[in-house]
Amino acid sequence: MGQTVEQFGVRFREILKRNPGPEGVEQVRQGLEKILVDEGIVAAHLGPDEESQRKIIYEDPELEFCILAHVFKGAKDSPPHDHGPTWAVYGQVTGKTEMTEYRVVEVPEAETTGKVEAVKTYEMMPGMAVAYNIGQVHSPKRDGETRLIRIEGKNVTKISRSSFETV
Repeated sequence: MGQTVEQFGVRFREILKRNPGPEGVEQVRQGLEKILVDEGIVAAHLGPDEESQRKIIYEDPELEFCILAHVFKGAKDSPPHDHGPTWAVYGQVTGKTEMTEYRVVEVPEAETTGKVEAVKTYEMMPGMAVAYNIGQVHSPKRDGETRLIRIEGKNVTKISRSSFETV
């Protein structure tokens, strides 16, 4: 019998309480890869009837990280971004995502947009998870429908984030 999202959430809390930095985030990334292939979790939160682009399926009451299910229909190209003062781990369930990572050339300040240049592009395939630590700028591009599970260190809809443009 598979685990539940809540059980993974409790395990991730234990990991992050011991090590809230990049090493803990890497352990969470490794744990997310187990969720990506858990047929019960995938069916419950990303089955064929699911259509939500952003659905929180677990939010930790103590550390405030959240696990989200994402369904993206059709092509989608997002601009370069980071996750403000927090981290994120992207996990590919179906489809493929072309992910580009950037180097910050000009740091954003107050009302100014930061400048970045691409340094690495790769494909995320089903079962693959990638961690983006605080300040790591990246952008996803999808050519067709994709289903993802993503973990945010804090709910990014509740925090301020800078904007970036490619040079």
